Amino acid sequence: MSTPESVRIVGASVQTELPVIIAELGPIADRLQLAREAIDELRISHPQSPESNVKSVYMSPWKSHMLNAKLLPLCASVVEIAKAAAPKAWSGELDSLGLDLLVTHCWGAIYEQADYTAPHNHWPADLSCVVYLEAEAGCAPLVFSKTSAYQPRPGTLIMFPGITMHEVPATPGRRVVVAMNLFKQLGLGPQAPAAG
Repeated sequence: MSTPESVRIVGASVQTELPVIIAELGPIADRLQLAREAIDELRISHPQSPESNVKSVYMSPWKSHMLNAKLLPLCASVVEIAKAAAPKAWSGELDSLGLDLLVTHCWGAIYEQADYTAPHNHWPADLSCVVYLEAEAGCAPLVFSKTSAYQPRPGTLIMFPGITMHEVPATPGRRVVVAMNLFKQLGLGPQAPAAG
């Protein structure tokens, strides 16, 4: 019998289309304002940016939603947006599968001129998102797998599978964001029908 140490792992790459959700957040402008206030407050209470691939003038702690309650309403809205998008984007309704979504990480970042984010992904997160609170015209886009880009606009959200490679090139203009990672978890609602 072979042991895990004797297993040879061979990498592979498959080109595939991954769904990206874009949402206009005008109806929850009050929650965006609270999130923007939270970033300024966190910058005072937690001024040291964590080590990260985000090379911005400021980045709040990874679990900022646990440090400043003003981020919680936006987290709740993001979960609802993801659940509403799931049937079309990912071919499954989470409630009927007995699943829910949990925001495990939430952080803010303020990008000034020449700030950037190195290529990375958010595995093992199921979903990741960026909410644009501020985005000057001509600021750096969010680039996916070096092949496609989304030009941010204030008051929008972009959500994508956590395994998606992405980066932010050096920006010529200011952008302020809240980013989140979401994981599936067993829900307390209706369960999926039993097989058989």
